[in-house]
Amino acid sequence: MMPYAVIGLAFAFAAFAFLLLRNHRTDLSSAGAPGLAEGSAWPDAARKQGDQVIAVIAESVPDAVLFFTDFGVIRYANAAARELFFEGRPPEGQNFIRLIADAPVPLREALLGESDRLFSMDLNGLRETYHVSRRAFDLDGELHTLLTVKHMTREISRREVEVLKRVVRLISHEVNNSLAPVTSLVHSARLIAKNPDHAGKLLRVFDTIEERTTHLRAFLDGYAVLARLPKPKAGVVAWASFLGQLSALYPNVRWPEAPRDSGWFDTVQMEQVLINLIKNGSEAGSRAEDIEVRIATRDDGSVEIDVLDRGPGFGPEALKNALLPLYTTKESGSGMGLSLSQEIVEAHGGSIGLSNRPDGGAWIRLLLPGRASDKSQDLTRSRLTLTRG
Repeated sequence: MMPYAVIGLAFAFAAFAFLLLRNHRTDLSSAGAPGLAEGSAWPDAARKQGDQVIAVIAESVPDAVLFFTDFGVIRYANAAARELFFEGRPPEGQNFIRLIADAPVPLREALLGESDRLFSMDLNGLRETYHVSRRAFDLDGELHTLLTVKHMTREISRREVEVLKRVVRLISHEVNNSLAPVTSLVHSARLIAKNPDHAGKLLRVFDTIEERTTHLRAFLDGYAVLARLPKPKAGVVAWASFLGQLSALYPNVRWPEAPRDSGWFDTVQMEQVLINLIKNGSEAGSRAEDIEVRIATRDDGSVEIDVLDRGPGFGPEALKNALLPLYTTKESGSGMGLSLSQEIVEAHGGSIGLSNRPDGGAWIRLLLPGRASDKSQDLTRSRLTLTRG
C-alpha cells in the first residue's frame, strides 16, 4: 500500500506547489507589483519552477507515472514510464490514446479503464502482473488524466510464498484436528473389543471415525483442485447450448443472446468459471437480478466475457490480492473461486481482469483466444511498449 500513498502525497504536493506558484504570480500581478506586467519573465519562471517540482517528485517514484490531456496529448512521463512504454524515449507531445489504439486488448483496456485494475500478460515467456491506477485532475483549467502503473509480479510471488506457508499451516491444523480424535477413538475401540458386553459402542466409534475422515477428505479435496486441474480440452462450442445450461442453473441472472459464431474452449471448465464468478457476486451481496453476463466475439475468433454485479466491488487490497489462492474477504469463503478461475482461463491462453464498475459493483472480464492460431497469442504474449509494433 505504501507506494500508492507516496504517489498520492507526491502528486498532491506537486499540484499544490504548482497552483501556489501560479496563484502567487496572479496575486502579485493584480496588485500591480513592479516587474510583473503581462509578458514579463516571472510568469514563465514560475511555470518552469512548478514543472520542475512536479518532475523532481515524479522521478523519485518507482512506479510508471504519466499524465495526459483530455485530448490524449502526453504532458509528462517519468523515467519508469518512459522505460515501460516508450523504450526510454520521451513521449511528451505524442497522443497517448492513438499510441495504445493498436496495443493488445488486455493492455489497452487496462490503460483506458474507468477504474483501478489488475492485469497480467506474458512478456518474454514470463507471466508479469501490473496494477493500473487512473485519476482525473484539473490543470490550468483543462481536464487531465494521471496514470500510474505498478509492477506487481515480485510482490505477488512473495505473497504466493506466504500463501503456501499458510496452506501448510491450515492443512496441518485440519489434519491434526481430525487425526487426534481418530487416534483416541481407535484406542477406545481396542478397549471395547476386549469386553464383548460393550460391543454395541463400537458402532458409535466407527460412525465418528467415518465422519472425521469424510470431513478431512472433503477439506483436502477442496484445496487439491488447483493441483489436479487437467489441461483444457478445447473444442467448438455452440453458445446457445452452453448458455442454456447455465441459465437453467441461474434463471434470474441476466444472460445475453447467444452469439452466432461458435466458441472455442473447454465447456466443463468454462462453465465452472462462470459459476464461480456468479457465486462470488451473489455471496458479495448482489441480487441475482443484478448480476449480468455479457459476451462479445471478435473478428479473430477471440471472445470477451464480462460478469458484472451490484455488490460492494473490490476494495484496494482485494483488487491486488483477489486472484491469490486462499485470499478471501468473506467469513466462510475458501478463497479458491477466483484463483481457480484464473488458472482455467490462463490454461486456455487467455487472461482475466478485475475492476470496479463506475456506478458501483464488481466487473470481471475474461479474454479467451479463438481457435489455436498465431493471432490468438496476441491476447497474452506482448510487450508493453507502445512505440513499436
